[in-house]
Amino acid sequence: MKFNIITLFPQMFNGPLTESIIGRAKDEGLLEINTVQVRDFASDKHQTVDDTPYGGGKGMVLKVDILDQAIESVKSSNPNTAVIIMSPRGRTFNQDVAKELSNLENVTLVCGHYEGFDERIYDLADDVISIGDFVLTGGEIPAMAIIDATARLLPGVIVEESAEKESFMEKNNQGDYLLEYPQYTRPLEYKGKKVPDILLSGNHAEIEKWRELNLKAQKYVK
Repeated sequence: MKFNIITLFPQMFNGPLTESIIGRAKDEGLLEINTVQVRDFASDKHQTVDDTPYGGGKGMVLKVDILDQAIESVKSSNPNTAVIIMSPRGRTFNQDVAKELSNLENVTLVCGHYEGFDERIYDLADDVISIGDFVLTGGEIPAMAIIDATARLLPGVIVEESAEKESFMEKNNQGDYLLEYPQYTRPLEYKGKKVPDILLSGNHAEIEKWRELNLKAQKYVK
């Protein structure tokens, strides 16, 4: 799978997407990440990508013509890419959306900054996604979160059985996400709190029942 990231700050992705599981996935050829610098498409010597808003107001707005050129540059070599804008107005990202994206071969994430995008940018997108109802400095951190959550679902990135037992991979009859069952390791007792006896019993059938019971008891509350 390939992610293209259109951003003003491509270096922000060097650390988070080059380490740990995601870094290994890239090294093994399971994941490709391509960053595109928005300023490369500016025509003036100052590489201007934003301007004051019509009608007045504070802040600067990212120019639609510059972003359009950046998107088209990606499409020229990735014609089937799904263009997704990072914006608070988008549908909320969750595990279902991560699964949906993991079935795509090519995704382009457009990261905003400053006061946001010229409204006409949305006509160029296939989807708009938010990671929650709060404000961040830009779309780079949401893009990192989406790539991380999606990449973990790709075949070969992590052990399949581990992914199946994770939080948010199952739902109850009401459609609520379920969280992973509690986990324990050594020491056996810490500050008066002991590991549940059932986990020490060696009875794997009963352990599975306990885990299933605790899985269903920990409903995700929206």
